Amino acid sequence: MSDRLYFRQFLAGRDFALEDPIARQMVNLVYVVGDRESGDALLIDPAYRPDELVEMLSADGMQLSGVLATHYHADHIGGDLMGHDIAGIAELLEHADVPIHVQRDEVEWVTRTTGVGVRALVAHESGDRVMAGEIEVTLLHTPGHTPGSQCFIVDGRLVSGDTLFLEGCGRTDLPGSDPEEMYVTLTQRLARISDDTVLFPGHLYSAEPSAPMGEVRALNCVLAPRTPEQWMAMFAR
Repeated sequence: MSDRLYFRQFLAGRDFALEDPIARQMVNLVYVVGDRESGDALLIDPAYRPDELVEMLSADGMQLSGVLATHYHADHIGGDLMGHDIAGIAELLEHADVPIHVQRDEVEWVTRTTGVGVRALVAHESGDRVMAGEIEVTLLHTPGHTPGSQCFIVDGRLVSGDTLFLEGCGRTDLPGSDPEEMYVTLTQRLARISDDTVLFPGHLYSAEPSAPMGEVRALNCVLAPRTPEQWMAMFAR
C-alpha cells in the first residue's frame, strides 16, 4: 500500500492560515491520509482554515471523503479558544458533506464545543478502522488528555494528536483530562506501537516534526517513570 499512500503534514501558520496569528502561535500540525489511486482523502484535525486545506487537497488531485478528529479541543477541530473563534469542522461541513470520525467518549465534548450535531459524527471504539479508498487507518483510544483522545495508525505511522509529542505529552489539567489515564495510555495502550513506527504529533513542540518511536521512548521524559506513583509525582498537575 505504500505506493498508493498519500500522506502529508501541514503546519498551521506556515503551510496554510498564513495570516492567522493564533495559528502561528499554536503551531498545530494537520495531516492528510489518502489513496492516490482512488483520490479519496481523510483530513486529520482540520482547524483554522479548513477551506484552504480542502483546496490544497484538490490541487493535488485528491477529494475529501472524511475527517478524523484526535480530540475535541478548538485548535484541532474548531470552536472557542480562550475567546478566539477558531474555524474547524463546523465550517468544513458547510462546504463538504463528509463524516466526522470521533472516539465514542468524545462525542458529547465535540457537539458541545463545536455546535456540530451528532448526525454528522461517526462514533468509534478503539480498534475500529476507517478507509480512505484502499488505505486503512486504525483508530486507537488513548484517553488522558481528553476522555476520547485517539491516535491513528497507518502504514508505519502514528498520528498522535496531543496524546504524545516528541518531547512531552498533552496536558492533564484541562476539563476532561485524567493524569492516571494518561499514564496507562503512555505505558500500556501505546506499548503495542513498534519502535520503528514514526510518531507524527499534533503540535510542532520540538525541533523535528516526526521521529521513530524508539527515539521518542529513549529521550522523552514523560516515558521515563517506571511506576504510576513516579509519573503522578512528576507530571500530574
